[in-house]
Amino acid sequence: MSVLHIQTPLIESRALSAWLQRPVWLKLENTQPSGSFKLRGIGHACQWHVRHGATGLVSSSGGNAGLAVAYAGRKLGVPVTVVVPETASERAKELIRMEEASVIVQGAAWDQAHRYAQTLASASRPLIHPFDDPLLWEGHASLVDEVAHAGLHPDLLVCAVGGGGLLQGMFTGLDRNAWHATAVLAVETEGAASFGAALQAGHPVTLPAMKTIANSLASARVCDAVVRSALSHTVRSALVSDAQALGACQRFAHDHRILVEPACGAALAALYETPEAVGNARTVLVVVCGGVGIGQYAAQHPVAP
Repeated sequence: MSVLHIQTPLIESRALSAWLQRPVWLKLENTQPSGSFKLRGIGHACQWHVRHGATGLVSSSGGNAGLAVAYAGRKLGVPVTVVVPETASERAKELIRMEEASVIVQGAAWDQAHRYAQTLASASRPLIHPFDDPLLWEGHASLVDEVAHAGLHPDLLVCAVGGGGLLQGMFTGLDRNAWHATAVLAVETEGAASFGAALQAGHPVTLPAMKTIANSLASARVCDAVVRSALSHTVRSALVSDAQALGACQRFAHDHRILVEPACGAALAALYETPEAVGNARTVLVVVCGGVGIGQYAAQHPVAP
């Protein structure tokens, strides 16, 4: 059974390289069939479960993870039910249905949708977690494998953090490629900084509320594994404002003719707004994570000519 994700382009950003005065490379995960990096880990998990007898799949996500499960289910020929919170956009629900999945709206926020999805899951219809599953991390790590195979070995890897699935996948990839000297810059928006809070406390903490336009990063608590892994890796936490994330989306569209949602804009904003964040890194790799909210944000925040 072949993998469901594709090998995405790895390109040098001339604009960011000139801005930071060192090579900056972009891993374009926005070109995945489902539109985001999520397909790497989620596709891997869905295939594993189907190989082990699953006849259906359940997801709890109003965005990128739900769409990735829906895509995987269609390709694998099994039915998918995606439980989304009331905050899920109409466009996200439309995209999930286009992948022939059933959509159920339940709960005011993701954690409530997740609890309901758990009641629908069974041994034959497993629940695919959006970020907290070793199968996902193993799949996400293929991103690092591809970069290594291309002959690039960055000093700094930059990625956005929501629930921690992508970041834990990057840690997994760094370890299996023996990139022990590669540092990670983990970026969040100020209203969803659960990873930064966990680093400060030394353990996962649950934030009382989420207040960010970057819905894909709005996880009140990161997975336990990513906090443990951070202790054995060189990790720096960075915070950007919603306005900075949106500004980075616009600047990136101007520089590269590519639209990304604010969750990805957060990672880019750390470089556009605070070039000192790269420290002494000679070569930088940025995960351009993609996202289902691109059209919505582009309509609300058009790029100036």
